Amino acid sequence: MAAMAKFSVLSLCCMLFVSLVVIIEAAPQNSLVTHLPGFNANFPSKHYSGYISIDGKNLFYYFVVSERNPASDPVVLWLNGGPGCSSFDGFVYEHGPFNFAEGKSKGAFPVLHLNPYSWSKVSNIIYLDSPAGVGFSYSQNQTKYITGDIQTALDTHAFLLQWFQQFPEFQPNPLYISGESYAGVYVPTLASQIAKGINKGTKPTLNLKGYLVGNGVTDYRFDSNALVPFAHGMALISDKIFQEVVATCGTDLLNVPPSNRSLCNEKFQRLERALDGLNRYDILEPCYHGPGADNNKNSKENKTSSLPLSFQQLGKTTEKPLGVRKRMFGRAWPFLANVEDGIVPSWPQLAKTLNSRVPCVNDEVATLWLNTAEVREAIHAKPESVAGSWELCTDRITYSRDAGSMIPYHQNLTTQGYRALIFSGDHDMCVPYTGSEAWTASLGYKIVDEWRPWLSSDDQIAGYLQGYAKNLTFLTVKGAGHTVPEYKPREALDFFQRFLDGKRI
Repeated sequence: MAAMAKFSVLSLCCMLFVSLVVIIEAAPQNSLVTHLPGFNANFPSKHYSGYISIDGKNLFYYFVVSERNPASDPVVLWLNGGPGCSSFDGFVYEHGPFNFAEGKSKGAFPVLHLNPYSWSKVSNIIYLDSPAGVGFSYSQNQTKYITGDIQTALDTHAFLLQWFQQFPEFQPNPLYISGESYAGVYVPTLASQIAKGINKGTKPTLNLKGYLVGNGVTDYRFDSNALVPFAHGMALISDKIFQEVVATCGTDLLNVPPSNRSLCNEKFQRLERALDGLNRYDILEPCYHGPGADNNKNSKENKTSSLPLSFQQLGKTTEKPLGVRKRMFGRAWPFLANVEDGIVPSWPQLAKTLNSRVPCVNDEVATLWLNTAEVREAIHAKPESVAGSWELCTDRITYSRDAGSMIPYHQNLTTQGYRALIFSGDHDMCVPYTGSEAWTASLGYKIVDEWRPWLSSDDQIAGYLQGYAKNLTFLTVKGAGHTVPEYKPREALDFFQRFLDGKRI
C-alpha cells in the first residue's frame, strides 16, 4: 500500500497513456480501417478488419475497439445465426458503430451516422463471418464448405487463438462469446471448446468469463413446443384453437400419439392459418413486401406470408407424424419443417425449391453497401472474384446439426463458473421466449432473483428477468423481436453493459 501511495497523478496518467499507445501500436497496422464509404467523420475508436486462415478456410472479421476503455473493457465475439448468415447483420442492423440510412433515391448509396447505442461504447467487439463460405469468409477448396456444429466450434476456437496472437494486448481482457438465433448453438459449443482449451493449458490462454445468447436455438423439444403457448399468450389464436391443439396434440409436439397424428395435423393447420401474414421476427412490426419479391434471388424480402410450411409443400404427406417436425431457425427461415438430425437446409436452398422468399424483412441497404468495390477495399475484404458476392445468408455451405441439445453445454459451462445471460425479445415468434424461459427453468438451479421487471436507462420497464444460481440469468426485452438490438437498441445496450460490468440488471 505504501508503494502504491508513491504514485502521483502524473504517473498514473503516463501509465494510461502508455497503455493506450500499446493498444494502438501492437495491433496489426495493415488491418487498420482508415475510412468507410458513406461516413464522412472521424471514427470514435480504432477499427480493424481482415482474414485469419484456418486449415485452408479464410475467416473474415471486423474488429471495433471500445470507445470507453480499450485496455480493460471486455472483448466480445459476435456471431449471427442461420446457419449461414453473416455477422454483418449485427454490424449493419443491430449494434454496430453506425446507423445506416437509405439514400434519398432508390438504390442510392447508404449514408452512415454514429450509433449512440453501439455495443462498442462499452466493449471491444469482433464481428466474425463463420463458418467459411458465409459473408466474406471463403475457401479455395469447396469441400471446406461442408461443416457442422462441432467443426464450426473448432474452427472458431482456432480463429480466436490466432486473433489474440495478432492482438496480444487484448489477451488479458475478459472474453465473452455472444450471438443470436442459430448462434444459440454456435455460442455454447464454442465456449465449451475454449473452456476445454483453458483446462488443457492451450496457449495463448483466453480469459473467458461468460457468454450471451439472444433468442437462441437450444433444444428440439423446448424449441418446438414454444410456439403454441406463445401464440396463445399473445392473443394470436383463440382459446378454442389453443384448447383443440392441446387436446389432440398434447403439449409435446415431438411425442404425439400415433392415433392422434392425423387429427393433430388438421388442428395445427388452423393455428398456422391464424398466424399467416404475421412478421415472425416481430409480431408487432409490419411484414415488408419488397419490389421484385416474386423472384428467387437471395434477399430477405417476401412476396407472400410467414405461414409455416405444410407437409404437402415439403413433399410430405399429411400422415407424416408431427413427431419429426423440427424447428428451422436463424435470421432467415423460421418455420416448422421436416429437418432430422443431420444436414440442415439453408433458407436459400429451400427458397429455390419452394419458390418462396424469406418473410417480411429487408436487407437491401447491407447488400448494396457490402457489395460495393470501394467498401470491400476499405475493409480489406477480398473482391467478388475471390470471395463471391456478399449475401446476408448463403446457400454455399452444407451444414450438419451434429451437437444435439445445448442444455448439457449450458449445464457444463455454468457449473464451471462461467456467467450466462439468456435474453429474448418477447415478441419474436421465430424462437419464442416461452421456449427459452422453459429450458432455463428446466436446469433446476435455485432461483436467487425472483421474476421481476428490469429498468432501462430512461427509467422505464424494459422487460423481465429471473436470476438463477451459478450465474445464469434469463431476461426478456419488452416489445423486441428476434434481433433484440435492432428493435430495442437502448435497452439492449443497457443490459449488455450491466452484464459485462457485473452490475445488477
